[in-house]
Amino acid sequence: MANVVLRSFFAAAVYLTLKHIVLAFGPEYSRLPPKWYTWIFISCDLLSLIMQGAGGGIAASAEGESTQDIGSNLMLAGIVWQVITLLIFAALAADFVFRTSRARSNLPLAASELLRSTKFRLFAIGLVTAYVTITIRCTYRIAELAGGWGNKIMQNEVEFIILEGVVIVIAVLCQTAFHPGYCFPQMQLQHGAAAAKGEKNISDPEMTHTSV
Repeated sequence: MANVVLRSFFAAAVYLTLKHIVLAFGPEYSRLPPKWYTWIFISCDLLSLIMQGAGGGIAASAEGESTQDIGSNLMLAGIVWQVITLLIFAALAADFVFRTSRARSNLPLAASELLRSTKFRLFAIGLVTAYVTITIRCTYRIAELAGGWGNKIMQNEVEFIILEGVVIVIAVLCQTAFHPGYCFPQMQLQHGAAAAKGEKNISDPEMTHTSV
């Protein structure tokens, strides 16, 4: 269960990062408003986490085979939903990259400089690698659970170590070594600017009165 929860945090980091990439290169090239990426995909991931947790609890406490099957199917549905969420996210991210690349000559100077930055390119490679490894792990979990408890895939220790453990280690290393704080400082600047704007809105009585 701990592995399921941790993976959700890794995926959430990927979802949050796309929001700031869109802000840096141009929201006009995105199918969704930047903030929606965080809200939609983290909410979907949370739903998946709840389904897997509930299914695991039912399967673990089941006294009969039929009840255990209900728990297993609920866990499987949660993981399938997780993969669907990841694939939709990838489609939207790929669409944004394609539309941005077509308008490359019209990008703001800051965005063009960021695109030429070696650190940002390494960050992008690390982000894609983390996404791929997380997706591989989730897809493996579908195959692992689809055959029922004790199936051949579940009993294969080598596959389990590689596809359940090693891929997540790779994701962690990529997200740590190519941390946005170092490779994508604009993300921190955007977050700081948003926080400062929020504080200004709270502390400015005239603005607060106007908004009311």
